[in-house]
Amino acid sequence: MKLDIRHTAMAISLAVAFIMLAGKLLAFYLTGSIAILSDAFESVVHVAATGIAAFSLWYAQQPASREHPYGYGKVAYFSAGFEGALILLAALFTLYVAVRDLILGPELERLGWGLLITGVLALVNLALGAMLVWVGKRHNALILVSNGKHVLTDMWTSAGVVLGVGLVWLTDILWLDPIVAIAVGGNILVTAVGLMRRSFRGLLDSADPEMTAALLRTLSDAVENGEVSSYHQVRHRQSNDQVFIELHLMFPDDVSIKEAHARVTSLELRIRRSFPKFNVHITAHMEPSSHDAAHPEGHESIHDPLAEGEAAKG
Repeated sequence: MKLDIRHTAMAISLAVAFIMLAGKLLAFYLTGSIAILSDAFESVVHVAATGIAAFSLWYAQQPASREHPYGYGKVAYFSAGFEGALILLAALFTLYVAVRDLILGPELERLGWGLLITGVLALVNLALGAMLVWVGKRHNALILVSNGKHVLTDMWTSAGVVLGVGLVWLTDILWLDPIVAIAVGGNILVTAVGLMRRSFRGLLDSADPEMTAALLRTLSDAVENGEVSSYHQVRHRQSNDQVFIELHLMFPDDVSIKEAHARVTSLELRIRRSFPKFNVHITAHMEPSSHDAAHPEGHESIHDPLAEGEAAKG
């Protein structure tokens, strides 16, 4: 069986997460630095989040079923939101410990070893995070992108700790350690909010502006070349690497069903080519130009925001 690069990348991420946690705990044990402890706690969260992400990546790729005809891709948004919530907890804990240590005063020792260990781990996370984001974007795997951004957040956290602890080592100003931890906590907080917002947008089926523009551009071209008379009730949503599009297409009254179907098939092919990185599922409803006459009891009343937005621009 061919090994999926997405699963390979996630397996590497999970293995490295455990190594990171062990290394940072060792660095804290040697130094007593609260800044390093905050970095280690973020890694505890990262281990848990990566485990959830690994399961979600596998689950999202399961084929559609009778109970879930649209597949399981939306678990990616749950995973991203859960990871964001865990990062948020890490940020709050970091800020709490840092403020407490700022008030009570830190006790630090063997900072050289702590700096060396944390610096090496930061470089490993830089390479891992960049790889995860690249693979995730290439394969439209939100789970990998979210996990990669979490890894990069961990890297910036470690880099900030190295800078702060390095200043303490050079200057013997001990209160710099909790100050750095507070800055680290703030950075983690921003990342958490960003991931949770992206999760909410996905779960609420927010339309991607670039996707909307590409879809409407293809439909407008079809109207201009006379392939269809007009279109309305256009909507689309994304579920990880799956895109679902629904639309109504209108044809002249004298066009046969066979001809209309052929035109729709050609149009659907061009729409799919507009989204080469996605698996596109299109549901098209064909209607005659004498639209109102075809619905003597009234047409289904559905808000059509994409078509209205296009009309407003025109």
